[in-house]
Amino acid sequence: MRLTTLGFLVPWTVLICIQCSNWGIEVSAVWTAEARVGPAGAGEESGPVVGSGGEPTADLDQETAEIPLAVAPVPRLWQRFSFDSQHMGTTFRIILYATEEEVARRAAQAAFNRIAALDEIMSDYKSTSELMRLCQAFATEVGPPVRVSDDLFTVLTAAERLSRRSEGAFDVTVGPLSLLWRHARRTQELPAPQELAAARAKVGYDKVRLDPVRQTVQLTVPGMRLDLGGIAKGYAADQALQLLREEYGLSRALVAAWGDIACGDPPPTETAWRVQIAPIAAAHKPRFLNLSQAAVSTSGDLEQFVVIGGVRYSHVLDPRTGMGLTGRRSVTVIAPRGIDADSLTKAVSVLPVEQALRLIAETPGAAAYIALLDEATGEVREIASPRFAQFLAEPDKK
Repeated sequence: MRLTTLGFLVPWTVLICIQCSNWGIEVSAVWTAEARVGPAGAGEESGPVVGSGGEPTADLDQETAEIPLAVAPVPRLWQRFSFDSQHMGTTFRIILYATEEEVARRAAQAAFNRIAALDEIMSDYKSTSELMRLCQAFATEVGPPVRVSDDLFTVLTAAERLSRRSEGAFDVTVGPLSLLWRHARRTQELPAPQELAAARAKVGYDKVRLDPVRQTVQLTVPGMRLDLGGIAKGYAADQALQLLREEYGLSRALVAAWGDIACGDPPPTETAWRVQIAPIAAAHKPRFLNLSQAAVSTSGDLEQFVVIGGVRYSHVLDPRTGMGLTGRRSVTVIAPRGIDADSLTKAVSVLPVEQALRLIAETPGAAAYIALLDEATGEVREIASPRFAQFLAEPDKK
């Protein structure tokens, strides 16, 4: 994966731009170089009274002259910092604004440590992860419920809620099918019908029992395998932003992972982070968004797909059929939290357009943009939910 950061210097302004060739999203922000006084209240003390000549005036009475004069604090400039680290099979990028480099570095490292800890909990690639240990407990038989960590239970609860709302279009029990299609992409051969049927028998969100009182999980069919690939990165981005804000006081931050971005407060002097959605086809114009205290996720088969027998199959699976999606569709979802934006993109990708738009309309603060490409004609059909327009930004003027 190629990551580049471009900086173009113009008078007194720096244009900051992230380009991620296979993320499907570009982020930019403009920072005007100006003095910013640090924490709230830091600039509220009065400095010495200065006359026209720049020296303290001499016509103070005795009582006033004996009052110690406050020293004005040295203005501190906001600085932009960017940090990258590999987690969850992709590159996480943290962009934040701080007044001190050392604080920025400590904060970013703490956020990456949090993401790494979540990877150890939710990875379906690591046999030692908490998620895989949970699945292993039910590999051959239905044993007693297993108590899990707060993070894992939170994500599984959110996943179950969306599974019910989407009637199974989003389903983290899709793990057995994910394994089959990883093999299919390597060999460029469709899963055998008997293998597909055996995997589908172990899939179904109704086969997971969650007990919120005891915080336990039970899988009711032996051999089930959970796959959090459609929700974990969004949750990790949320948690990284929360840590930066609550433990380091850095609210002007953005966390990006592949096609998932969580935005905190905007950069200094700006009202929002500017995000570009990559077009579904080269001839199609990109879309631009203004986001603050919101998350965005894009899902599609622009990079991840396999062509078998002349049919293009997306890496996004329909849990109800066990098949990779066909037809070219790119989905972008905006939501207040990354965990919601991340998971909703998968549900909206799977559902018929009308049902997908109803799901978005029923989700507070959510908006969606769907692009459908007719490969025969090259025409692109665009559908947006009503709330999507409020996030649209003007395109770059070129």
